[in-house]
Amino acid sequence: MKTFSMTDIGRKREMNQDYIYTSETPVGNLPNLFIVADGMGGHNAGDFASRYTVEKVVEAVAASPLAEPIALLKDALVRVNNSLLQMAQEHAHMKGMGTTFVGATIAQNLMSVANVGDSRLYLVNQGIVQVTKDHSLVQEMVRMGEMNQEQAKVHPDKNIITRAVGAFQTIEIDFFEVAIGPKDRILLCSDGLTNMVEDNEIRRIMCSQRDIAESVERLVAAANENGGRDNISVIIIDPFSDEVRRC
Repeated sequence: MKTFSMTDIGRKREMNQDYIYTSETPVGNLPNLFIVADGMGGHNAGDFASRYTVEKVVEAVAASPLAEPIALLKDALVRVNNSLLQMAQEHAHMKGMGTTFVGATIAQNLMSVANVGDSRLYLVNQGIVQVTKDHSLVQEMVRMGEMNQEQAKVHPDKNIITRAVGAFQTIEIDFFEVAIGPKDRILLCSDGLTNMVEDNEIRRIMCSQRDIAESVERLVAAANENGGRDNISVIIIDPFSDEVRRC
């Protein structure tokens, strides 16, 4: 397994409220762990929410006796959600804070994924497939047939998310289990990438660079070249790096 990651402030923001974590080695009972979180909330609250969520999820995973990945991630996220809500009640400047969360762990040929919000996980090979589903206002409207994807891309409310860690008393988490093979690469990212770079262009960049480090750097550069309106976070995982293949 090989991985490479990067987070960038972009060209418009004064602060980077994204937070990422990668570990190719075991974290508690998980064989590895990869996370992207995109914070929301004014005056440092979003920055705190994303960093706190990632750090506390990692701590909870490391200390948990649970063995099943989805049960483990769910327990950790519920604990963190409750902690963020309590802090928001106790500190006025933290009111309204929250964060997206997309996390993955890979055991042999099976990837387990947890998602809250609109940060994404993709499977990239001969095509590009978004594994996660955006928890956003416009994507809910797309799923209900009220607009199409092209309209959603330019809708003024496209950044309004409907789920976040720390936003509601009960956290709603999507879980996915995905079989992966030797030709697959995995991309986790914040919407600072996907709002700036089309899916097909993401795949083209990932398949045209010499290695995953160059792919990550080029994706971040492309997002900035297209406007860089938000923080940009990218993790690429090559789970079968010893295999000879090109997507």
